[in-house]
Amino acid sequence: MSPVSKRRCRGRAVALFFLFLFFIGRTVFAADAVLGLSEAERMALENDPVVNASIARSEALDADAIADGQLPDPKLRTGLYNLPLDDFDISREPSTQFRLGIQQSFPRGDTLKYRSGKTRAQARAERLRARLERKKLLRDVRKTFLEIYYQAEAIKIMRSSRELFQSLTEIAQVQYGSGSSSQQDVLRAELELLRLDDRITRYQNREESVRGRFTRWLGDAAWRTLETGLPVLPEVPDLETLRQDLDHHPEISLRSAVIESQQQAIAISKEQYKPGWTIGAEYRMRFGDNPDNSSRSDMGAVMLTVDMPLFTEKRQDKRVVASQKRADAAVLDRANSWRKLREMLASGAANNRRLVERIARYEQRLLKEAEENAQAALQAYQSGTIEFTGLMRSRITELDIKLQALKLRVELLKTHANLLYLAAGEAQ
Repeated sequence: MSPVSKRRCRGRAVALFFLFLFFIGRTVFAADAVLGLSEAERMALENDPVVNASIARSEALDADAIADGQLPDPKLRTGLYNLPLDDFDISREPSTQFRLGIQQSFPRGDTLKYRSGKTRAQARAERLRARLERKKLLRDVRKTFLEIYYQAEAIKIMRSSRELFQSLTEIAQVQYGSGSSSQQDVLRAELELLRLDDRITRYQNREESVRGRFTRWLGDAAWRTLETGLPVLPEVPDLETLRQDLDHHPEISLRSAVIESQQQAIAISKEQYKPGWTIGAEYRMRFGDNPDNSSRSDMGAVMLTVDMPLFTEKRQDKRVVASQKRADAAVLDRANSWRKLREMLASGAANNRRLVERIARYEQRLLKEAEENAQAALQAYQSGTIEFTGLMRSRITELDIKLQALKLRVELLKTHANLLYLAAGEAQ
């Protein structure tokens, strides 16, 4: 083999090698580019700052609860007392003393116990808030994913229908050329084709807008191609189970934890009617000697300080009233949350029931009859039985019914996402 032939062979081998790498790279990239609902849920839960912030706050409050149950730090007191200012002689006056003492305060009644209990209830509320945010996140991610899926699938349906509209335009042009149809039919076909193109553009705009919102949770992964096929959600429990789950929903448990925190605050305010205590001890050292040359004795002291809550009308009484009002408000907030959840359940159950009925109607009759009507209209137009306007109307009706059937399926899954938000066991 000549040197030129060898170089050509090597060049072809290198080219084939890089071409192989190119196709392998495209295959791997395409596999990586596909985004499924389960992966979107996982990515959103891992990266959501709201959930992680609630977890961090709960851990901080757990630490605060331990600290809130401890006595205040003791205080060390020291100083030089009764020092003569004319000569600063510490041994001249018998009253001159160096004092070193310690004090310990004891809050009123069981304030420490209730204060720690209040903080523990707040920590529990934050953990429940994290669970609640996870449930909200799952619901919102699922509904957003389904909206993107709807827009993308609707574009596929319209692009497939565009081929039919294009063929209708060509048929109208042929018929017009042969003198068997009017120019208006051609213009109508071209107009409907342009309207369909504009409709596709509008759906593309909506898809991109929803994907832009999706970047809040997924970043650049929000622009990846979705998995083919209708997304699958976990099975929705029956209505009676969902009703029972409402009492254990994280939002209700969160409100209960807030009520517990406010009840602890009431107990703290009632403890303020009791006296607080401070005890202390001092060592007092004296300098110099007595007039008879004997050493001056050092001294000690024991002290007790007591708070005297005698005038409670504008302080303790008002604190109790304020704490009680906050607790009452927390109870009303829980009742309002429960009513909202009950409303969501009733609305979701009704939507689910009617959507199932409508989907059955579309799948059993409307889709089939719309397709048959469009085929019959085409045959009738070709035989001269109907005008071109009737043919276009049948095709537009078929397209609208296909899009509506797709929308109903997606709306049913969105309703399931709302019902799963109410179910126990989701995003624990």
